[in-house]
Amino acid sequence: MLRIALLSFAHVHADGYARHVANHPEAEIVCVWDDDVARGQAAAQKFQVPYVSDLNEVLRRTDVDAVVVNAETAKHKEVLLAAVRHGKHIFTEKALTITTADAEEVVQAVNASGIQFMISLPSRTRPETLFLKQVLDNGWLGRITMMRARVAHSAALGRWFKGGSLWFGDAALAGGGALFDLGCHTTDIMRWFLGEPASVIAKVQNFSQAYDIDDQTLAVVEFKNGALGILDTSWVHRAGPNPVEIYGTDGYVGYNGRPGDPIQLISTQLQPGDIQGAITPSRLPDPLPLPMDQWIAAILHGAPTTITVEDGRNLTQLLEGVYRAAQTKAEVRLG
Repeated sequence: MLRIALLSFAHVHADGYARHVANHPEAEIVCVWDDDVARGQAAAQKFQVPYVSDLNEVLRRTDVDAVVVNAETAKHKEVLLAAVRHGKHIFTEKALTITTADAEEVVQAVNASGIQFMISLPSRTRPETLFLKQVLDNGWLGRITMMRARVAHSAALGRWFKGGSLWFGDAALAGGGALFDLGCHTTDIMRWFLGEPASVIAKVQNFSQAYDIDDQTLAVVEFKNGALGILDTSWVHRAGPNPVEIYGTDGYVGYNGRPGDPIQLISTQLQPGDIQGAITPSRLPDPLPLPMDQWIAAILHGAPTTITVEDGRNLTQLLEGVYRAAQTKAEVRLG
């Protein structure tokens, strides 16, 4: 059994990760740490394990093999580096850190330690995402000219964040609003698909005034391969699709963003004879194991993982670039 300590219940996904560990046949929760005593004690009581108020005490425990980090993003660097120093395997919620400089420190520490590290980027495991990546890897669209990705919900309209999750509206703790939270998913996928970014321009907006933080962002990224990427993120989205669209010199692939929605592929390389039109794939790649399951299998069985600490660094770099571009009202060069 993999013996896991849960480090903070600040993030809204913390309870889900805890349940994932508790229900996993090869893992168990050993204890809970949280710098918010009431929040930590409530979580420990819920999962019927001890609450420990001192982080270093948790990390010194010989019955703790690994940790799941759900602290506020601004605290990630401190918590992650402490876990690395004590040789604990790490699963962390995204984003990795707020700044690229901090992310680089984490990357260097993790790579020097030999621990198994996983950042939660579950969009990379979805069949739709894997099919789009397959299309790109096969070159069916020719040279990629542009990608657009929207991800949005009604968090600001519904004032979702309150009580223990109110920190999502505090830039000092969260790093940013809609883009830094929800936008991690599409930003990461775009970076994975299109490679290294060269520059970015952006407009960040607080439309609803529900929180003192951005709730709507548009960014245009130029990648080193010449492709343009449009990142469209919102917490003021009442209804409508969250499309992903990729265009190339030889075609197009995209879908409306909901699991199960049909994917449309048009490629001059795949036209059967004189028949023209769109292809709707009837069978997508099988989903990959979720990041948490990949991480546990890697620790216990040496199984491969598909998400790296460098992916976390790359995500932070692009997020930070978007906010800097918006703040300076100028193009920001990256890399």
